[in-house]
Amino acid sequence: MSKATLEDLRVLSVIPPMTQLNTPYPSTAYLTGFLRSRHIDAAQEDLALGLVLRLLSSTGLEEVALKVDEVTARKRSPSLQAFVAQRQRYLNTIDAVIAFLQGRDSTLAHRIVSRQYLPEGPRFSALEAYVDDETGDPLGWAFGALGMQDRAKHLATLYLNDLADVLRDAVDPRFEFVRYGESLAASQATFDPLACALAAPKTLIDCYLESLTLEALARHAPTVVLISVPFPGTVYAAFRIAQTIKAHYPEIKIVLGGGFVNTELRELSEPRVFDFVDYVTLDTGERPLLALLDYLLGKRSQQRLVRTYVRDTVTSEVRYINMVEPEVPFEEVGTPTWDGLPLSDYLSLLDMLNPMHRLWSDGRWNKLTVAHGCYWKKCSFCDVSLDYIGRYETASAGVLADRIEAIVRETGQTGFHFVDEAAPPKALKSLALELIKRDLNISWWGNIRFEKTFTPELCQLLAKSGCIAVSGGLEVASDRLLDLMKKGVSVDQVARVTRAFSDAGVLVHAYLMYGFPTQTVKDTVDALEYVRQLFENGCIQSGFFHRFTCTVHSPVGLNPAEYGVTLEALPPTSFAKNDIGFVDPTNVDHAALGVGLRKALYNYMHGIGLDEDVRSWFPIKVPRTTVASHYIQYALEQSSRS
Repeated sequence: MSKATLEDLRVLSVIPPMTQLNTPYPSTAYLTGFLRSRHIDAAQEDLALGLVLRLLSSTGLEEVALKVDEVTARKRSPSLQAFVAQRQRYLNTIDAVIAFLQGRDSTLAHRIVSRQYLPEGPRFSALEAYVDDETGDPLGWAFGALGMQDRAKHLATLYLNDLADVLRDAVDPRFEFVRYGESLAASQATFDPLACALAAPKTLIDCYLESLTLEALARHAPTVVLISVPFPGTVYAAFRIAQTIKAHYPEIKIVLGGGFVNTELRELSEPRVFDFVDYVTLDTGERPLLALLDYLLGKRSQQRLVRTYVRDTVTSEVRYINMVEPEVPFEEVGTPTWDGLPLSDYLSLLDMLNPMHRLWSDGRWNKLTVAHGCYWKKCSFCDVSLDYIGRYETASAGVLADRIEAIVRETGQTGFHFVDEAAPPKALKSLALELIKRDLNISWWGNIRFEKTFTPELCQLLAKSGCIAVSGGLEVASDRLLDLMKKGVSVDQVARVTRAFSDAGVLVHAYLMYGFPTQTVKDTVDALEYVRQLFENGCIQSGFFHRFTCTVHSPVGLNPAEYGVTLEALPPTSFAKNDIGFVDPTNVDHAALGVGLRKALYNYMHGIGLDEDVRSWFPIKVPRTTVASHYIQYALEQSSRS
């Protein structure tokens, strides 16, 4: 490429609503850093944050209030009633609350904790479940006398959640802070629902997003726009952004990529997608993007694109082009950059009072990857056949430490979230030693496998290097099912590893699953008893139960007979394809069991109910657990003796 050509090429990467509000989703930081390492003019915008800040302002709420007036004649939800009754208080407080959550005005905490300053809607009723009988304080058990900032942050988060309910009830029923219009895209075999939504009259949220998009285009004057869609809950807004660009700047080339595309659009054949975007790329973006930019600059033919969908200009049919080329090595993808993102504008929210669980929404974390893919890549519920799992590649500890140092210099912040599928223990040990050697004072947390390599000595080393928390998959807490999952761990082993981390002062979160093929009611009850004992023995501090979903790319979806299930037939697919139904001969009512699992876990995370029979949490009759009441304690004692 000539120097003049590079100057003419301007790439803008955008984050569509909705993603996290406390920190930027990292895809644009990765792409921008990579492109700049190749001397390509690249910028980035977080339209998810921009949309929320525009809506949650005194000016935005004035317009929302008008929408509330329009719908209250026919709709009287509790959230709307609370807003109407306290409308002026919301308008008077919203700007100050946002500034507080951005860390700009800490002294406002005094007024917030008084419970006289903020208007309180239905979301505040959750506080009454944990009122201290002696003091009457609903939050004293969690924050104590010294936790004013956290107490205020939690109350302010409830306040914003009330407003999110107002937006849902008065402006757009698809709106949520962490996802937007998710049902329009998730595993949708046809583009029709999304096409209808995009053809409908614009909502107030759509109008704000259109305005933000045009402002970003005016700032950066891009020739190419990359729209990253990590989740189904970002797809609708991504297409609205693309729709705006096409309407006002049809010469700009639009590229769609990201996690949703990589998992759900692998059999894309819907031509209407290309009314909104020009190209759709799969898997890791660096190589396809370089090939596409070369093509746009006349440096290669269209037939030499890499993992890219296009619409044929003659037949209008969708074509998939994949000129096989080596991936850009993980060590050469460059350092992520947050340059251009308003780091001081992100909101530190406190939805969950649990000290581990809060990490996902509280604080701005620099997100970084220790390795590409998963070193284990055997779990039968996981998309091990796809690139983001199956292609494992590492970088040296020196390269990772260099990236960390560069990011700290750029952002001025030392908190890191390693976003690997499962950070490899060998790489973490090398990185820990390098961090200690360089005297790099950072705090970090990330996802791991609870494998035996994490000895007490290694856990102590990781803690010394700055590790504050880990999360990992215990999944079903049943050795039979763990073997069927090919998880490569046992309940005993998980107990030992999690306790080693906890003893080192590292918080531990367990991902938990129910509804896996052939999982019985007894398996589920026993699993909850194991989990109760893990909490009771201080092995884990946080957890989350999710319902197993069979995907077409997982071993269960590819070989269902091996797991004792049969798959339901999928309709003809031209758009998204991922989740697939299955018939399990055990015929267990997992939906009813899930209610009890989630209720129990919520209480365990707050230190409540650990001495109760696990059967008491379930809304249906379940059998007594056969797990010994001191099983985990015994396993830990045996481990310490050996």
